[in-house]
Amino acid sequence: MSDLSFFAKKRYTSKAFDPTKTIAADKIAEIKTLLQYSPSSTNSQPWHFILASSAEGKALIAKSTENFAFNTQKILNASHVLVLCTRSQLDEAHLLNVLEQEAKDGRFADEAGKNSQHAGRSFFANMQKHEMKDAQHWMEKQVYLALGTLMLGASVLDIDACPIEGFDPVVLNQALGLREKGFGASVIVALGYHSEDDFNAKLPKSRLAQEVIFTEI
Repeated sequence: MSDLSFFAKKRYTSKAFDPTKTIAADKIAEIKTLLQYSPSSTNSQPWHFILASSAEGKALIAKSTENFAFNTQKILNASHVLVLCTRSQLDEAHLLNVLEQEAKDGRFADEAGKNSQHAGRSFFANMQKHEMKDAQHWMEKQVYLALGTLMLGASVLDIDACPIEGFDPVVLNQALGLREKGFGASVIVALGYHSEDDFNAKLPKSRLAQEVIFTEI
């Protein structure tokens, strides 16, 4: 079994965290790099990440779980908590910001290549906005690519994680002032180390057989 298969099978969703254990700073730095370099359609990067490590920050995020009490302690007891946010719109300013970063990083041989990249990315962004009328959902799909990168990467780093969709986005957006900044909360991820009370740590993983989920042609 390859290392990748090992980490994919080792990873599981932690249901309870040990509040006495903290993720080391160097591993948090790696988590941030994982998210920074996550793939996205046309390299659009329509995201922003809120990282909470303080008790105050985690408590602020936990406010959004008032009607999802089963998730509150996961957030409060985790070492760190991430809120993965999606842009409210993929506007020209953001597209140009991405383009200038690509130019700075040396992705274009000349101005023609730079202009071609901008035209191509703008085509897909405008298609989602005007023809498909699905821009928000399309951008959120890119954020979930980042979520997948994060979950597998956390396993490689021996960090336990729990993705959380059970929260009130209106409350969280207000608590973090996200709408004013042009973002909306899509998913919360608690990160840390599981406690002895984590029942899911003791259960075998279960997935449908490959014969069921794959068709080879």
